[in-house]
Amino acid sequence: MKNKILILLTIVICFPLLLSANIRERQRKVFYTAEITGNDTILRGYLPDVIVFGPLKFKNEKERIAYSKLVRDVKRTLPYAKDVANNIIESYEIMMTLETEKERQKFLEEVQKFIMDKYKPQMKKLTKNQGKILVKLIDRECNVSSYDIVKSLVGGLKAGFYNTFAKLFGNNLKTRYDPEGEDKMIERIATLIEQGSI
Repeated sequence: MKNKILILLTIVICFPLLLSANIRERQRKVFYTAEITGNDTILRGYLPDVIVFGPLKFKNEKERIAYSKLVRDVKRTLPYAKDVANNIIESYEIMMTLETEKERQKFLEEVQKFIMDKYKPQMKKLTKNQGKILVKLIDRECNVSSYDIVKSLVGGLKAGFYNTFAKLFGNNLKTRYDPEGEDKMIERIATLIEQGSI
């Protein structure tokens, strides 16, 4: 019973953070209306913000190659992170329509099975570095660590096991995303990808 309450509390706490990430995504889209006045058509619209970065200067060829690999890895993992965030939001919205605790628990088990079936084969194909980037990008998209998401789906004991297993391969599900510090370059690349610049 405590596990079920913990799961529900985690989802209730995480959902507003997920919504803010979803709102951030919607703000990037273009909205416009057209008004016909006489023979003229007046277009009124809101264009998304465009972030312009200064040119990169590499000290040597090794740095340029490392940047190219990072671009490749972010391009590969960003769609997964966005997909995970969308699945969590949809799951929460469905779960809130369920009336009994038994229905919610059954639904959580189905979600867990769906996530494992859908993502496990794809995650096995990621490199070690891509796995680390994915954990950070999931935090970026959801405003919640991967550990907290896993914990809300399978409980604290299994989440701890998964985190220990991830640590054996040099990853940590509790890793937080730091767009102003350590992950500044990942943020730059992800923003450029979202803007369609790379």
